Amino acid sequence: MSQIIFIPAEGGSGEPRVAASTDTVKRMVALGFDVVVESGAGTLSRIVDEDYAKSGATIGSASDAARADVILKVRRPNTTELKSYKRGAAVIAAMDPYGNDDAVAAMAAAGVSAFAMEFMPRITRAQSMDILSSQANLAGYQAVVDAAAEYDRALPMMMTAAGTVPAAKVFIMGVGVAGLQAIATARRLGAVVTATDVRPAAKEQVASLGAKFLAVEDDEFKAAETAGGYAKEMSKEYQAKQAALTADHIAKQDIVITTALIPGRPAPKLISAAMVASMKPGSVIVDLAVERGGNVEGAVAGKVVTTANGVKIVGHLNVAGRLAASASQLYAMNLYAFLETLVDKTTRTLAIKPDDELVKATLLTHEGAVIHPTFAGKAPVKAAPKKSPPRPAAAKKAGAAKTKGGV
Repeated sequence: MSQIIFIPAEGGSGEPRVAASTDTVKRMVALGFDVVVESGAGTLSRIVDEDYAKSGATIGSASDAARADVILKVRRPNTTELKSYKRGAAVIAAMDPYGNDDAVAAMAAAGVSAFAMEFMPRITRAQSMDILSSQANLAGYQAVVDAAAEYDRALPMMMTAAGTVPAAKVFIMGVGVAGLQAIATARRLGAVVTATDVRPAAKEQVASLGAKFLAVEDDEFKAAETAGGYAKEMSKEYQAKQAALTADHIAKQDIVITTALIPGRPAPKLISAAMVASMKPGSVIVDLAVERGGNVEGAVAGKVVTTANGVKIVGHLNVAGRLAASASQLYAMNLYAFLETLVDKTTRTLAIKPDDELVKATLLTHEGAVIHPTFAGKAPVKAAPKKSPPRPAAAKKAGAAKTKGGV
């Protein structure tokens, strides 16, 4: 009997994305799974039930989660959802575990094997599974689109018989995946672009996209990148020097986009109220880190705020989700690429291998315990139910075929 993969609607979270596309449904069916998609799960991502059905899925309801061996989600399951999952089910999603120890403990208590896709290591083998990159890429693009929508002038220089419209000046703070896409998008729209980042490697990347780089390039700057390619948290002294360098620059900009995030920490404050006050009326700031406290003083999560001096601070939440159709397509393929590595090709069932580097990096909870080294021991976990007494040898032999390769 085939194992079941369940794709739920994201429920009341306001999340428009979905964890499977028509293409990944076809691929999962080809792997040997029965795929059940909750009715309406893909509606906000422009995937109707009929399209899923044509790809080989069965259209079901939320109650089908109870019989699923694998649940693919966009966001971490809430307590209500967890109650419907069977023990031993694998849940693959963006888990957002930092600061949510109780939620992690709840997944352990529910007995699910919870995989945090945002912990996928940045290695060649896992490039196709990197949800942070796929979603940040779209967020960087959308940040420029959102900025242009709020900015009441044209971005490119336009020379006309009636006069010349100057090009907008755009400053990108934080040159990760989102920042690089924001640079490329702003350049395509004809803006004059500058960018800054604490990682030395960013300087060449910025230049390759036709933008100018701005940073305090001291010894601390030269060592400001982790082995995994993330930015390190900089000292207060460096932050002060960088702030002084950028303060005058920001005052001359039409659009500023901030993207600075450090995994597991509040977003660093890059733009003070004084810097905002120095900008021209009609200028726009887009804070892509607003969900983690924001890079901009005065940013409000989920709102566009207009300051006393006429500067708009854009704090949209779930920016990648504003491009739900594109974001779901990429996210679904990230999940499928990872899921495929967990499948035993002989038994055509899920087989979690604890020694696999991808499993080690992403597995948060397993067999009733929080096992990820970053979170183990942080939150109380209810004791897992006692194991049944050993079965007679004959019963063991009879049940062996059923359990081989399972979760």
